[in-house]
Amino acid sequence: MERRVRVRFAPSPTGPLHIGGVRTALFNYLFAKQHDGDFLLRIEDTDSNRFVPGAEAYIIETFKWLGLPFDEGVGIGGDKGPYRQSERRDIYRVHVQRLLDEGKAYYAFDTPEELEAMRKRLEAAKAASQQYDATTRMTMKNSLSLPADEVKALLAAGTPYVVRVKVEPGQEIVVHDMIRGDVHVQSDILDDKVLYKSADDLPTYHLANIVDDYLMEISHVIRGEEWLPSAPLHVLLYRYLGWADRMPAFAHLPLLLKPDGNGKLSKRDGDRLGFPVFPLAWTDPQTGAVSSGYRESGYYPEAVVNMLAFLGWNPGTEQEIFTLEELVKAFDLEKVSKSGAKFNLDKAHWYNRHYLQRHAAADLLPALEAQLSEKTLDAAAQALARDEKACIRMIELVKDRLTFPGDLYGQLFFFFEAPAAYDEKVVKKRWQPEMPAMIQAWWQAAEATDFSVPALEALTERMIGEQGWNTGKFYNSLRVALVGTSMGPHLFDIMALLGRAESGRRLAVACEKIGQGLTA
Repeated sequence: MERRVRVRFAPSPTGPLHIGGVRTALFNYLFAKQHDGDFLLRIEDTDSNRFVPGAEAYIIETFKWLGLPFDEGVGIGGDKGPYRQSERRDIYRVHVQRLLDEGKAYYAFDTPEELEAMRKRLEAAKAASQQYDATTRMTMKNSLSLPADEVKALLAAGTPYVVRVKVEPGQEIVVHDMIRGDVHVQSDILDDKVLYKSADDLPTYHLANIVDDYLMEISHVIRGEEWLPSAPLHVLLYRYLGWADRMPAFAHLPLLLKPDGNGKLSKRDGDRLGFPVFPLAWTDPQTGAVSSGYRESGYYPEAVVNMLAFLGWNPGTEQEIFTLEELVKAFDLEKVSKSGAKFNLDKAHWYNRHYLQRHAAADLLPALEAQLSEKTLDAAAQALARDEKACIRMIELVKDRLTFPGDLYGQLFFFFEAPAAYDEKVVKKRWQPEMPAMIQAWWQAAEATDFSVPALEALTERMIGEQGWNTGKFYNSLRVALVGTSMGPHLFDIMALLGRAESGRRLAVACEKIGQGLTA
């Protein structure tokens, strides 16, 4: 009987979620939905020392924003719970004791100082193995090397201990990986990993995720490449627990790499190059330090999903823009790359620009209003800011230049701020001594029109022809007088929105200031 596809995303609540983790969750979601399967959220909070308040809520909010709903798990429920590992202690104890009883694990009472002394001793001897394993465990303080009575006494006295897996040498372990093929590993290179710690009565990741994946009937484990070294131990634990016939299929995704050079993408890279590495902004509860997020930086969730899907996967076609439904249909683990995927900031911008352009100008009005609320505006600018129709028209004029909604004021500031200075390069190249007289002559005629864009265009073309003015110099001088620089949309669209009074005032001020050489 074919197993139902069930995958899980199992983050640890130790801080903000890295964008690489979001990509892992996305690939799990796409795989599950493509096979009409289930997408679970499990919180792996067995490391109590690293638990950070607010991290779990942050994770849940991330996937709500991205539009990637879970079918089962923390915050949703389901019949395989609880879905927080810290709430599953009783379940883990049973399996820890079973491994101990069957001689597949053992108690170890070594102190941190004794473990460090072992490492230094092995390093000094240049031993082939410098880990806690079959070659060293009998020299250490554990239930394999100590008399049974002494072990019982230590346990009765409440001596802190860990439970380690007993890895027998000379075994070949094969990890069947859906992306990388079969990975063959000799058990001799594995150490006796800690499975359980008495100090907090919780298992480590190695045991907890095996027990949970089995009991939650996980069919496929799709996770980051960084977990590949732990896969042989996990395969071994499935054998030890007698669950080899229900072991999930593994798929280890390529690393998400920094844009420049080699190495895994880190927060430091994002800070250095000016982009977020977290999906949402994060405030460190201890230091108060704020890290930027994609949502707060103005990225659309569709853009983030589309961008992440292409980091390590390619459909094999020219199509780059996919809806979530299209991604579900097209996704194929066999088309996931084995090599690392470099983060491309230009491509991230490209995706966001695409999705922004799909929005009507009116959709961006709240973003402009928020930006205007942070500015100190004079009475005329305040009146313009309150004119919703005019603001929507402004957005329409510059929308194709935007990458983020947050770019709006930077593209429209001149509507609300009269020039305080004038671009020296434009003035030097375009402004002539006779320009004030030309502008004043033009303005007398322009002021008498209905001040519509067609009327201003027709008037200007006629006067340029009649007066023999240099077209480029006149238009550029008129623009710098109104805006202060050479940027902006169509000149007469700007004037129509500014209106007669403000346009006339700016032209008069510019003719006076630039005529006196006051360009800066």
